[in-house]
Amino acid sequence: MSMTTASAAVGSVCFPRSRIRGSSFHPRMSIRSSGSSTDTLSSVTQILTKLHKDCATPVPVLRHVADSMANDMRAGLAVDGSSDLKMILSYVDALPTGNEKGLFYALDLGGTNFRVLRVQLGGTDQRVIATEAEQVSIPQELMFGTSEELFDFIASGLAKFAEKENGEFQLSQGRNRELGFTFSFPVKQTSIDSGVLIKWTKGFAVSGTAGRDVVACLNEAMKRQGLEMQVSALVNDTVGTLAGAKYWDNDVMIAVILGTGTNACYVERTDAIPKLPGQISKSGTTIINTEWGAFSTGLPLTEFDRGMDAASINPGEQIFEKTISGMYLGEIVRRVVLEMAETGSLFGSSIPEKLQTPFSLRTPHICAMQQDTTTNLDAVGSILFNEAGIESNMGARKMVLEVCDTIAKRGGRLAGAGIVGILQKMEDDMEGLIFGKRTVVAMDGGLYENYPQYRTYLQDAVTDLLGPALSENIVIEHSKDGSGIGAALLAAANSKYKP
Repeated sequence: MSMTTASAAVGSVCFPRSRIRGSSFHPRMSIRSSGSSTDTLSSVTQILTKLHKDCATPVPVLRHVADSMANDMRAGLAVDGSSDLKMILSYVDALPTGNEKGLFYALDLGGTNFRVLRVQLGGTDQRVIATEAEQVSIPQELMFGTSEELFDFIASGLAKFAEKENGEFQLSQGRNRELGFTFSFPVKQTSIDSGVLIKWTKGFAVSGTAGRDVVACLNEAMKRQGLEMQVSALVNDTVGTLAGAKYWDNDVMIAVILGTGTNACYVERTDAIPKLPGQISKSGTTIINTEWGAFSTGLPLTEFDRGMDAASINPGEQIFEKTISGMYLGEIVRRVVLEMAETGSLFGSSIPEKLQTPFSLRTPHICAMQQDTTTNLDAVGSILFNEAGIESNMGARKMVLEVCDTIAKRGGRLAGAGIVGILQKMEDDMEGLIFGKRTVVAMDGGLYENYPQYRTYLQDAVTDLLGPALSENIVIEHSKDGSGIGAALLAAANSKYKP
């Protein structure tokens, strides 16, 4: 993968710098007297050695993380608020069967862009006849604006997309358009088509939405736009991914998103959910949205993680997400490299202002650097110069690559341990449910899709924890854009016009 390709490919997994509080850094061009090369190498080596130690993920550490994940899941299923994991009920108790027919829409809101999609379903014989999608960037000011402003902007984009409907896409007579709404923020779901926003994450700070039903917010905005469309299913992106993947492969039991942020959901037995209200699903199962980004027990953290967390808009929260997701990996690397420059003069006597700027080095950059196979690490040198203002020699480039690999390895292996924790919880509750037969984990997100080293480390951790025999039955499959089609399928499965 070339530097350009890698940067473009993974670009979707990172957030803009404006997300960081303005008071969290003070740019400066530091000039320092250069010490001896021996002193410089010694200081930098010490930082790298400590980083390796603090980020280490041997099997005992991973096993503790997996066990803690399973325990926190049980606590969250028992009583709301008793665990870092919210274990949110999705109210999806009937997944699509393949018999669904008609035209359905999906809206996916989960980051700096939102995506709109339409899908024509043809039932058992034809399945998905046609799909069409568009992506719209959200202006940064709307991420800090009012609820009405944000939802009006989204509804306007949806209305423009609906106007282009033609050809293979046919709305059944006598029906309004129906929408599956993928909303990838913590929501207290109250039914399949309603849910109250708990809080914004991923850098959003929109006023007037927390505590409100987000479906009502969108329905009201669509009405203001004159768009005749209604939300039939509210889903998290992981829930949509699971539904979309299970439509094609019945062995799918877990879905994980690894992109800008991260989350996981899985199929749970209703009799294993003590906090479940009176109604019991006909299927005896439902999908649980873990909100695993909030997990924090037993994670190997460094001084750089703590510094980044303290400077974030949500200190002390989303620690697992800050350790494994695409929004943060590049920033952790930048902080380590800055320390090497300040303490060890890794790049000489001056420290560029760019390097001192939070989020100037992003996950696409560290991914692209790790794909560099040139003799002189030319791509690494170019990225360091263009993105961080750094003039580097071969030794410095190798050091930076070591940092990139250390952070990516920790992230991938911790994500793998989290997956094993979910599998373990399911198996402990019903022996033979998971292990010993084919079980599929559907994965989506730009980080997983475009960062090969990260993917490898994740798979290695699953194998290390389960052993070669059991891990052979755990199939980790990429389900690209599964959440969009999954949301449309769930809208179809929960259609207001369903006989």
